[in-house]
Amino acid sequence: MEKRSQPMSELDILGTMVGLKPSDVPPPLAVKMLSAGAAACIGDLITFPLDTAKVRLQIQGEKKVEAAKNIRYRGVFGTMATMVKTEGPRSLYNGLIAGLQRQVCFASIRIGLYDNVKNFYTGDKDHAGIVTRILAGCTTGAMAVSFAQPTDVVKVRFQAQMNLDGVARRYNGTMQAYKHIFMNEGLRGLWKGTLPNITRNALVNCTELVTYDLIKEAILKHNLLSDNLPCHFVSAFGAGFVTTVIASPVDVVKTRYMNSPPGQYKSAINCAWTMMTKEGPTAFYKGFVPSFLRLGSWNVVMFVSFEQIKRAMMATKQRMETHN
Repeated sequence: MEKRSQPMSELDILGTMVGLKPSDVPPPLAVKMLSAGAAACIGDLITFPLDTAKVRLQIQGEKKVEAAKNIRYRGVFGTMATMVKTEGPRSLYNGLIAGLQRQVCFASIRIGLYDNVKNFYTGDKDHAGIVTRILAGCTTGAMAVSFAQPTDVVKVRFQAQMNLDGVARRYNGTMQAYKHIFMNEGLRGLWKGTLPNITRNALVNCTELVTYDLIKEAILKHNLLSDNLPCHFVSAFGAGFVTTVIASPVDVVKTRYMNSPPGQYKSAINCAWTMMTKEGPTAFYKGFVPSFLRLGSWNVVMFVSFEQIKRAMMATKQRMETHN
């Protein structure tokens, strides 16, 4: 995603008016990983209510959800309004701490390592083919899930639980949730849904990063925009839409399975089959609009923040080296 800077054209000079210019030196791995983690946290802080609404819509249809005072969710903003009315505004940020923990672990690996893994597969050649990019995205996505899965399990369960009088809460705090899951479900509980999550995040990561990479590359190649905020915005928005279309079915299965109590589903495949037979194929696209609103807006915030934080860190690093 990061290219060596070329001599500045008039378009590039105009681009520096709306953001930091690219660094003359490719950023090291540490800068990319820190920038990715920080940018992902910013994205979560801004878009987390959309993600919570998406989870509620995805699990709607399960008996235990419908039995909770017959609350029904309709549409992303209707879901958010219902949650605020019945549970209070704080319910929109259920699981935020676990979500931020997830991004620190998750995004720094899947996004921060992408360029390095891509270069590893190409042997440090300048141009990477589409297959190599997909392979790099799948690799870093799978690596990130394997490491950060417990944070995702806790985040999903917090987002799914209702803060209603007369409805028992599963967990009262993030650390208590980790402990409770470990004591009652063992390590398998903390890594529950790893396979569908690896599948989902391999799809999301390679689609998200590869689409962003390709759109940005095409825009710069045809001189439509300079390598700055407008280019990053357009590339991120396109990546968010394509990713939602491809990953939504796996995302719904992942959410249902990770949120389920022990014994409800035999496996992720059984969860998917149960959804198909009881709710039909449309169940796999439950929460599509909030998924797109969340992924689209999250991609825009994250990629724009990622590019700017990365460039700011490199500018600071170069200033410090100059002074020394």
